[in-house]
Amino acid sequence: MNKYKVLIASRSFGRIYKEPLNMLKKGGCDIKFASSSGRPLNEDERARALIVDVDGIIVGSDKITKEVINEATRLKVISKHGVGVDNIDLNAASKKGIVVTNVPEANFNAVADLTFGLMLAIARSICEADKTVRRGLWKRIIGTELWGKTLGVVGVGRIGKAVIRRAKGFDMKVLAHRKHVFKDEAFARKYGLSYVSLERVLKESDFVTIHVPLTEETRGMIGEKEMRIMKKTAYLINAARGGIVNEEALCKALRERWIAGAALDVFENERPIDSPLLKLENVVLTPHIGAYTYEALKEMGVTTAKNLLNVLEGKQPLHKVKMT
Repeated sequence: MNKYKVLIASRSFGRIYKEPLNMLKKGGCDIKFASSSGRPLNEDERARALIVDVDGIIVGSDKITKEVINEATRLKVISKHGVGVDNIDLNAASKKGIVVTNVPEANFNAVADLTFGLMLAIARSICEADKTVRRGLWKRIIGTELWGKTLGVVGVGRIGKAVIRRAKGFDMKVLAHRKHVFKDEAFARKYGLSYVSLERVLKESDFVTIHVPLTEETRGMIGEKEMRIMKKTAYLINAARGGIVNEEALCKALRERWIAGAALDVFENERPIDSPLLKLENVVLTPHIGAYTYEALKEMGVTTAKNLLNVLEGKQPLHKVKMT
């Protein structure tokens, strides 16, 4: 008889690589899947029913709210299949003694790669060019070079640093904004970046890329005021979290050409089915695929499984989320 009941809500966990699923089975887990529809687990009667008697849950972008957590009678661990935990009510989990874990070191290279892919795609109109060729046209589309431009990086954690490393290959000048007191001066010297205010990042950068977590402090931090001080030739890139950029203000900025364009991998509402962004030409949109590489998914899956098993077995997880 299996020792633990585990709910898998993340749609991508174990989908490409079966090793994480095998790890759970070998660890004595009775596995059930939340959905086969491809949609996140939401706060409803079904979500509460699924979580009520499980020992552990693996989540992706699923909303694990206070109401859902309060229904759990045996839950010991919420293992995030990813980095950001803004979709989990940490306060509710803490009150019930539930450990929350994540995987902060598996996907930073994947997200950094996509960030540069988005910059190149919007600056060189790659998506538009592809469409013209497929329509039988041979349109000469003029773009903007990344080489030698100024890159503004908002958030200098693992992903921000990985983006900065890649920027040096394009001979870019880097301006970085970090909200917290600690600034990695050794890294700054090595890669020639300057820590400056957010206002200066926005005013002087040709490309601004966002790499901060979504918190109450960062929600809506890039709004109309911030976009109005950007260069008219500048591009905004967001592969962090949708709520950090005010999408209503962004649509206005793109329509009225306060900035040249934007590229987004994340949205305030995912999926953005009715978003006015879909009708704009000076924006590149991707479906939150930053972490979706074979390499990242393999590492994320294994670490997610280890985190969950360690907690269930009374051990320390590899990565425990700090809850205040």
